[in-house]
Amino acid sequence: MNKTQAKILRAAEELLAQKGIAGTTIADIADRANVAHSHAYRYFKGKKGLVFAVARERIKDTLRELHDQLQGISEPKSRLSKFTWYALVYIDRNRDFVRNLMFEYRSSREFYDSSAYALMKEHAGICSEILNQGVQAGLYRRDVDMRLINELIYGTVDMEAINCVMLGETRDIVSDWEDILRILFAMIEEKPLPHTRVKRCRILRAAEAIFAEKGYEKTKIAQIARKAGVAEGSIYDYFKSKENLLISISCHRITALTSQLTGPFALTSPLARLRRFLRRHFCIFLKNRDFLKVFIMDSLMNQSFYQSEALAEHRTYMASLGEIVRDGQARGVFRKEINPRVFCNMFMGVFIHMALRWLLFPDRPVDKMKEIDHITDLFSRAVTTQCDLLLL
Repeated sequence: MNKTQAKILRAAEELLAQKGIAGTTIADIADRANVAHSHAYRYFKGKKGLVFAVARERIKDTLRELHDQLQGISEPKSRLSKFTWYALVYIDRNRDFVRNLMFEYRSSREFYDSSAYALMKEHAGICSEILNQGVQAGLYRRDVDMRLINELIYGTVDMEAINCVMLGETRDIVSDWEDILRILFAMIEEKPLPHTRVKRCRILRAAEAIFAEKGYEKTKIAQIARKAGVAEGSIYDYFKSKENLLISISCHRITALTSQLTGPFALTSPLARLRRFLRRHFCIFLKNRDFLKVFIMDSLMNQSFYQSEALAEHRTYMASLGEIVRDGQARGVFRKEINPRVFCNMFMGVFIHMALRWLLFPDRPVDKMKEIDHITDLFSRAVTTQCDLLLL
């Protein structure tokens, strides 16, 4: 790239952040860059081509710096911590990029077919690699869908950026880094639980999956043992027979369900209220796909939304989720160190990324209800002080 192209791209980024795509012309950009109008037209194919070129170069820049930041760090947890820290720091240092990425690039359906988006996927691939390293090293749970965790991380960064840059919730985004990691690691790290209890639950989970796949009659204890990662004979230390194992699955599930619905607090229980809120949130939007598309693409990714009456309604709605967390903390059933504001940002962020994937790539096969249940389990696990979530 020559100096003239670089000047044009810098000028374009500044103007896009100030006026948006609709309010910016190529002539405006050329004037800001102090170059002839013909140069802008020579180097870029129309305004959209120029806009996406700005995005492409900026994302290239983040990739180069990310590789430098991770250089020499091999331990998976340290790599994930540094990855998250750098994402927040980069946004703090590049506020124009935040506005453009959220409200100009990603609000355009054409962006998802551009070379800039391909670079974003490369960036996400680095995060996926780090997460999978943690799984292989035995640091992170094998039963967690790391694709959803990837979306959770990027969604969290998005919502933190919006709430800092547009709403001024915090002076800088990186100040929430430790709160984010506290929730994230609570979701994905293996918790030190009694070995016998962990082993029994692994067997139950494995049996449930194999029975569902092959049916009771065709399932062999050896298959369950392989999936659970235990010796075949050790299954009989916990269950008298295959039939007893089958019955134990239903017994455990129904007991857990009953405790949620008819426990000492019934639906006033913070954990039951939290799980109901998270599931209900997804279900409401999935029932009305048209509204989901409008809300994600045209509201949350539109700067005008953050100066509208709708923002107050949205913040009141999200405040109810924060209140559930604070209530659980006051009762001693949720961890005191969880930041309710960051918790809400993380949930809303992963919801947006999941919804975008469902909307923009409808041909990809996905079990939406399974993903919703998985996310609900992860957020429940992140806040609870108890160890009763192994089979949620």
